[in-house]
Amino acid sequence: MSVYFVKMKGWRYDFTLKGERLTASWFKTKREAMNAEAKRKEAVNNPQIEAETRPDQTGTDITFLELVNLRLDHSEAYHSKKYYIDFVCYAKGWVKQWGDRSCRGINNNEIYSFILKRSKVSNCTANKEIRLLKALFNFGIKKKLLDSNPVDEIDFLPVEKKIKYIPSGDNVLQMIHGANPDQQDYLWTIALTLGRVNEINALCWNDVDFEKKSITLYTRKKKGGSKTPRVIPMPDRLLEIMKKRFAQRDSTKPWVFWHRNWDRKKKAWIDKPYTERSQLMKILCKRAGVRYFRFHALRHYGASQLDHRGVPLGSIQKILGHENRATTEIYLHSVGQAERTAMDVLNESF
Repeated sequence: MSVYFVKMKGWRYDFTLKGERLTASWFKTKREAMNAEAKRKEAVNNPQIEAETRPDQTGTDITFLELVNLRLDHSEAYHSKKYYIDFVCYAKGWVKQWGDRSCRGINNNEIYSFILKRSKVSNCTANKEIRLLKALFNFGIKKKLLDSNPVDEIDFLPVEKKIKYIPSGDNVLQMIHGANPDQQDYLWTIALTLGRVNEINALCWNDVDFEKKSITLYTRKKKGGSKTPRVIPMPDRLLEIMKKRFAQRDSTKPWVFWHRNWDRKKKAWIDKPYTERSQLMKILCKRAGVRYFRFHALRHYGASQLDHRGVPLGSIQKILGHENRATTEIYLHSVGQAERTAMDVLNESF
């Protein structure tokens, strides 16, 4: 079937004609998609009509909607789920703005005006638009569909950087102790591996090595989108948690953490690994009576504690799974002994 519905993309047509795959999404109804498909087929079969439909196209070019769809397919295959969902959300606004336009016809001033409007929401939002739009057009250039990027000369807007709130050790313990046993296992696994939530959600039993007392986590936050493994040694507390869960596991399930949900479409119970658990931390922090913080704050807290206790930066970098040393330094919120010694020297100089 060449016309079908895609979640988050609306109705879509997808067909191959004269050896070329042609696809487009974001149509509100099936009829709109079918009409667009018919026009596209007519345009391909009659090059003269295609030229009249896209008068501003000369040389290498593509419509903005086509470029967005190609980028979405690429992101779904190569990027993290969060990146893909973010891209979908932002792309909806872009398609309303430039959907049927030729990419060559979209100039720097138009995008700059759009960015200024988005800055009324916040400069952080506008900067994210700049990053994603720049990546979109660069993708077109890489695929040899475009020869220039209209976002290149747009500067990022200034933002006020604040010190990220990191909970105290007492607050972390209060929050964990208020959780049920299964939730506690999950939270301790995040805290004692400094893993990202999506890495822990994807954790399978074949990633847990009891003999070597280690866990292998996989991330896609690397250049090229390939899943990259890193091995994390298991401290004693985490080892005991994993042994307990392994003994109680359902041997038909490969995941360490999974749940059973009712699927309304299939009208059946579905077993699957954890996905986003956005409400859990709000509930647990409120129950514990502590200021709200997210899962990611556990990575920041743990990295700061390692730094405070003199663990080398290179080791912290490996545990966190960062390619760039500068990224790791962002996570180190503790004031190091070197800085304290420097200020003591300054104090004695007066």
